[in-house]
Amino acid sequence: MGLPVITTCPVCEQQLKVSKLTCGHCHTTIDNTFDLPQILSLKKEQLHFIETFILCRGSIKEVEKALGISYPTVRNKLEEVIGDLGGSVPIKPEKEEEKRNVIEQLSSGSISAEEAIKLLKKK
Repeated sequence: MGLPVITTCPVCEQQLKVSKLTCGHCHTTIDNTFDLPQILSLKKEQLHFIETFILCRGSIKEVEKALGISYPTVRNKLEEVIGDLGGSVPIKPEKEEEKRNVIEQLSSGSISAEEAIKLLKKK
């Protein structure tokens, strides 16, 4: 088993490129300049999260259970990864969390329907 792939230069912190590919079976070597997939630029924790997300077939509820984290945390981690991969991210993901909290309070009976409506209209 080889070493894990590093994606940034330890000296200047610029993006590294792959310059050689070798077949472990027949030892064929290909020399060229290859770009690393962008997903390899994610942090180790983000890669673990994405792996879990895929193994859970994209079910946020299953990711919650597998990682022992809340729905808003799963959403925030997903938005962070999407942003780091260059995708568009909602400007205010915390608004979504605030709305979910109001709905949870309503479900648990902590607030009335009227209070929930007022709070949601403010958001």
